[in-house]
Amino acid sequence: MLSFTEENYLKAILKFTMERGKANAGTNELASNLEVKPATVTDMLKKLRDKKLVDYEKYGKVSLTKTGRKHATDVLRKHRLWETFLYEKLEFTWDEVHEVAEQLEHIHSNKLIEKLDTFLGHPRFDPHGDPIPNENGDFEVEYKKVLADVAVNKTCKMVAVKDSTAPFLQYVMKVGLGLSSRIKVLSKHEFDDSIVIEINGAQHTVSQKFAENISNFTFNGINISNFSNLGISNLSLNQDKEYGYSINLDLENGNLNIYKNWAKWPQKNYDENKKTILLSDNEILTIANN
Repeated sequence: MLSFTEENYLKAILKFTMERGKANAGTNELASNLEVKPATVTDMLKKLRDKKLVDYEKYGKVSLTKTGRKHATDVLRKHRLWETFLYEKLEFTWDEVHEVAEQLEHIHSNKLIEKLDTFLGHPRFDPHGDPIPNENGDFEVEYKKVLADVAVNKTCKMVAVKDSTAPFLQYVMKVGLGLSSRIKVLSKHEFDDSIVIEINGAQHTVSQKFAENISNFTFNGINISNFSNLGISNLSLNQDKEYGYSINLDLENGNLNIYKNWAKWPQKNYDENKKTILLSDNEILTIANN
């Protein structure tokens, strides 16, 4: 059985790579993310490598092995289910659930978690708008922008937060924001990159740091693979006229979170010549810049 610290490291590696659309992470990046010294991270990575949970070489990048990813996804699933339970059933506020879920996520009972999932109605997202892995470890992919990227005079809908710490969430509530809130960008100040926004008729000036932690645009319902492992930098998804939309996804710049496993894809639907994958009768995934 893994220690709480080992589970926390695996979860941190998973979240870090998902949020940046990358297959691996650097030691210094993890140290900064975990707010510990690089030497502390290095020591833990050696332990995880010895247990065949990560692939890691000194001064190199770290990535999760298949077993490591399974452990990390299980912990993340438990964490987000517990957050949902605390928020929906026990009336905790969304700034309170994270710290409690950090403790509950280490309970080792598959039966408990499956019953919890059923009791909650198999939720797809937690109170912060983050996707909850299902029992197979699969996520629902969402393409999100952040508020900082929204153009002046454009309106967006808040769908998630990137920072789930209590101080940030308390500030979000103070501003008057919640999931599904409509936000209009009125102006941007070049001097300090602060942004003037409008929420329910009230104007607020927020910092760039704040704006970079508010996810505001989402593209739902597309399960795709970790193409970054294949060296593919750009993807475009097109659906037929009945659905009327298309979108380009840029993995190279970290604009896409990817959760599915390539091995689970129906390879027979892959057209080598057209560089397309048939997802369903109406969905075609096109691979570009391979």
